Amino acid sequence: MENRPRRAVPPGRLALLLPAGTALLAGLDAALTLLGLPAPVQLARLPEVHGPLMVLGFVGTLVALERAVALARAQGGTQPERARPWAWAAPGLLGLGALLLVSPAPVRAGQACQVVGSGVLVALYGAAWRRRPDAAIAVQGLGALAAVGAAVLWSGGVPVPDLSPWLVAFLVLTVVGERLELMRIVPVPATAEHGLVAGALALVAGAALALLWPGPGTAVVGAALVGLVVVLLRYDVARRTVRGTGLPRFMAVAMLAAFAWLAVAGATWLVGGPTTGGVRYDAVLHAVFLGFVMSMVMAHAPVILPAVLPRPLPYRAAMYVPLALLHATLVLRVLVGDARGVGWAVQVGGVGNIVAVLAFVGVAVTSVLRGAPRRTGRTTRQGRVPEAASPAGAEPVEVTA
Repeated sequence: MENRPRRAVPPGRLALLLPAGTALLAGLDAALTLLGLPAPVQLARLPEVHGPLMVLGFVGTLVALERAVALARAQGGTQPERARPWAWAAPGLLGLGALLLVSPAPVRAGQACQVVGSGVLVALYGAAWRRRPDAAIAVQGLGALAAVGAAVLWSGGVPVPDLSPWLVAFLVLTVVGERLELMRIVPVPATAEHGLVAGALALVAGAALALLWPGPGTAVVGAALVGLVVVLLRYDVARRTVRGTGLPRFMAVAMLAAFAWLAVAGATWLVGGPTTGGVRYDAVLHAVFLGFVMSMVMAHAPVILPAVLPRPLPYRAAMYVPLALLHATLVLRVLVGDARGVGWAVQVGGVGNIVAVLAFVGVAVTSVLRGAPRRTGRTTRQGRVPEAASPAGAEPVEVTA
């Protein structure tokens, strides 16, 4: 990959990223408390806000920032920060909501920011749809609607365990829409697109149904997740790029592992029915939020970072270490600790999950500071990930497939 001159980091984007980082650290701190272990920061309400803090505060802020950058770049040309100023309200409010949730301010203040911020995120997808009506944008827009639903329900007093299908729908459909965009690197049959759209509609419908009839609704959610995994495994480009080298293989390994965990969560809900506590609840939620979402974050980090900040994140083989640790400790936590009721395995696995996430952050920061490594060997075929491969329409990133 050619070395490109570094551009100045837009200070506004960096400021919007800081609350997301704060939400991540606070969420990991709360995870230690929920595991029954000592935590660096003792804040009584952190365990209560753990789910919305991680989903809407951390991931939601990143997704909204990426989408705001994409819309601003499309409208603003060489000066994207001046275009569509309202677009920056989505990451701004979601990030502010996260900060309020971990501050002494009333929880309702943070909840209100999350409601409005997720609503602006829906508007961002609406703007993207008007520019280019597309099934992938529609799927991601459905995910944003699920985020609004989760935020509204939580602010209305619905317990987080009862609205967890809404949080799951937001994260899963955001990723599924992005994967649908990337599938188009090569021609795919219409059945793939139709299958993912149908699964997305079923997932949102199941989340709504689960509020009134938890049994049938949870079964629909589980079936939708399994169905989405089947389509992704059949048509996603990761099946081909996993035979490559370097970054393409790393991304593919992370994504295929993520699909496996999403299938575990879907099958658990489909067969086991609704759950709002205990080991099955722990297994389902962390199979999605750690096994699926964090693995996808690791896979897409080399594309996400350039989409938000003009700084490349060069691939390094060391990225496999936190990825392997994440999945190994999640196996210990879910398949040994939760499945067999082994308490120490849940705690050890949970701590390992936290270490894996922090380790990847450390590897990523180190890689950014060190810059691109010297390229060795030969590549058999080169291509470029199109703008659609990044949720924010980042500049194309060269990959080998």
